[in-house]
Amino acid sequence: KVRATHPDCSVVLYFQEREAECLEMIRSERQTSAPPGSPQQRGCLTEWDGVSCWSAVPVGQSRAVACPDILHVFKKSKALIRRNCTESGWSFPSPPYYNACELEAIGSNNDTEAKASYFVTMKVLYTCGYSTSLAALFLAIGIFSCFRKLHCTRNSIHIHFFTSFILRGAAVFIKDAVLFSDESVDHCTMSTANCKAAIAFFQYSVLANFYWLLVEGMYLQTLLLLTFTSDKRYIWWYILIGWGIPMLTVCVWVVTRLQYDDHGCWDDYTSLYWWVIKAPILLAIFVNFLIFLNVTRMLAQKIRSPDISKNYKQQYMRLTKSTLLLIPLFGVHYVVFALFPEHIGVDARLYFELVLGSYQGFLVALLYCFLNGEVQAEIKRNWGKWQSSMESNVFNLATQDFTA
Repeated sequence: KVRATHPDCSVVLYFQEREAECLEMIRSERQTSAPPGSPQQRGCLTEWDGVSCWSAVPVGQSRAVACPDILHVFKKSKALIRRNCTESGWSFPSPPYYNACELEAIGSNNDTEAKASYFVTMKVLYTCGYSTSLAALFLAIGIFSCFRKLHCTRNSIHIHFFTSFILRGAAVFIKDAVLFSDESVDHCTMSTANCKAAIAFFQYSVLANFYWLLVEGMYLQTLLLLTFTSDKRYIWWYILIGWGIPMLTVCVWVVTRLQYDDHGCWDDYTSLYWWVIKAPILLAIFVNFLIFLNVTRMLAQKIRSPDISKNYKQQYMRLTKSTLLLIPLFGVHYVVFALFPEHIGVDARLYFELVLGSYQGFLVALLYCFLNGEVQAEIKRNWGKWQSSMESNVFNLATQDFTA
């Protein structure tokens, strides 16, 4: 049974496992003292020929093996490959592997080139997307940090949310640099501490991203429920949820992989242990969906209520429009793909998660910062003060020159 890994690497791992089993048989034969006349002394010893393991037989006898049982690689063939044990050793396989084991139809060179071109295009698109998002997010954090009037719990939560997007973009670039920078490295057998750390950091950033979206939804619900209560008392709980739960989840996942499934770079999504990461993400999306429904219900009640002032209604509407747009936008495609196996809809999954996902940070900065009326008013006010200051300085300089 092949361990969970990428389909493209399953063939490599299949032969690696068969070779390891064969080499173990060879080692055990060498350690066992063979009696006179045994095959180990008067015959052909166990041998791995790169495809199959040929166990020891006496001189004059033969051994037959079937074609490797690898789905989607070899056609199901009942043909057997035989080798005779002669005085000079094992004979050549008859019939040869390339005649007995028929390969499944594979794509032509044009298909391979088209696939390579497709992935190059995808990488260019998501690199542009993440670069745009990172620039917008850093600018948004700078705006929230520089203007003192924008310092509040709501914008602090936005800054943490922006930071999770920055970490996610950085994690993508780090993962690409560690895993795919050197084309001479066999990605299927790569299993270094650096690549595992890069994948662990990537999973942490993705989890933090979803949990800070959950915090945004929770904050909006708290704001609607507790209108006259100070929201500063909840900020540390929000930080614990947004950064703490992802950290705990990733630590459990890392320990689990080290203990039970420590192979490759941990970037396979078909392993059962992937649910250690996947389940908390689905939980966050599910809770956010419930918040989405509840906030929509409460907002309708608040807007119709005559007891709520116009300023509060505007505050609710401004924050609600942004958060209610993001909750389905972030969660819907993930839930849809989570219902299907990882090998189904790969192209659509890659497009949504890499290309469209790379621009989510830009969209978040746009909704929470650049289109925020409060932010725009503060920027205009400070721009007006700066212009007035500049005009005053120019007038003073001109006056000094005239009087001189």
